Amino acid sequence: MTRSNLTRRGLIRTSTIAGAGLAMPTIFTASSAAAFTNEPTGSTVTLGFNVPQSGPYADEGADELRAYELAVEHLNGGGDGGMMNTFSSKALEGNGILGKKIEYVTGDTQTKSDAARASARSMIEKDGAIMITGGSSSGVAVAVQDLCQSAGVIFMAGLTHSNDTTGKDRKANGFRHFFNSYMSGAALAPVLADAYGTDRKAYHLTADYNWGYTTEEAIRSSTEAMGWETVNAVKTPLTQTDFSSYIAPVMQSGADVLVLNHYGGNMVNSLTNAVQFGLRDATANGKDFEIVVPLYSRLMARGAGENVKGIFGSTNWHWSLQDDASKAFVRSFGEKYGFPPSQAAHTCYVQTLLYADAVARAGSFQPCAVVEALEDFEFDGLGNGPTLYRAEDHQCFKDVLVVRGKQNPESEFDLLEIVEVTPTEQVTYEPDHPQFAGGSLGSCNNGA
Repeated sequence: MTRSNLTRRGLIRTSTIAGAGLAMPTIFTASSAAAFTNEPTGSTVTLGFNVPQSGPYADEGADELRAYELAVEHLNGGGDGGMMNTFSSKALEGNGILGKKIEYVTGDTQTKSDAARASARSMIEKDGAIMITGGSSSGVAVAVQDLCQSAGVIFMAGLTHSNDTTGKDRKANGFRHFFNSYMSGAALAPVLADAYGTDRKAYHLTADYNWGYTTEEAIRSSTEAMGWETVNAVKTPLTQTDFSSYIAPVMQSGADVLVLNHYGGNMVNSLTNAVQFGLRDATANGKDFEIVVPLYSRLMARGAGENVKGIFGSTNWHWSLQDDASKAFVRSFGEKYGFPPSQAAHTCYVQTLLYADAVARAGSFQPCAVVEALEDFEFDGLGNGPTLYRAEDHQCFKDVLVVRGKQNPESEFDLLEIVEVTPTEQVTYEPDHPQFAGGSLGSCNNGA
């Protein structure tokens, strides 16, 4: 329900949340003293999908929107139901959420924190969105999560991989299904040791924002623990498109491994430049020079083409998985759009189902009721095997995939192969682990 609809019904006034400086709708009903922001009072409920429709992560954003639209279709009773049929929880009935038809609004984050906050604010204040979700930048996710905490709405993070999202910047109203930098390091290190040995010298190129920082830290920590040496680490602007000036010094550095802590279009461009400079055919320290991409996606592999062959990375999910849930999602997505979904699409679809299910199990849209329903929730049948939404930090714990660029792809979508399914226990850490220190969930906020 939109702000104008609420105004016409005489149910809304504007208040300012203390300390936030944010004008938010305050909802009152005659029957409920436990009012909350954008409480749905009619036959519909509005969700806000906030994704990069422009900028370096736009390809991910387009796939996220496809997944969100598919999730809404399934939740409203359309299509074949997708992973609603395989989800271990059976609270969803295909009649929207608590009988209210789902509507949605969209925003363009532009892969910029300020733009993302502005679009999320508009969806909450003007469109009456009761839940905000989206990705793909961790800087954006942290900014929007903070806004949602102040506004008193739930934030179901889309693709965000930085430790900070459920680390130092965690919030009680925010939840992340996607894995994180620490998990990539823990999964990748043993595979890299087996493939390339423990006597290696690594050079890092790192995107200059919080995702890049925590990914570099995680990969450095895990590889140095197994014997690798880090010879240099250089920050690169998120807006960079030509990485030639950053690649040129690598061969004179004494390194024999280049770690590209880049994502989306940044990774496509930096890997392309690295290949152009001959790094894939080079030798150093008596070894073949290697390149590692800590966070992979099929969309990135498509953009990089032949250059990804043989390169290791990690991913949250892959369309080639053969569990019933993954097959159901791939079938639904493929029939609707004509190609398989990315990991970004998968996590966004799942987050939408998880939010709707939590509301259904709680019997309420009230944010604190949703928080309680999601904390320490154990589930299966959504494509990642048995999964826990840990109460202490609102991070999902599940198996992590190590993948490699496929040498002989059988189609334009068959670009990555799974080389290791890393079990949950190998990527699990304590909530106060040093890479996640300094954060506190605080208390859930109902807003009004």
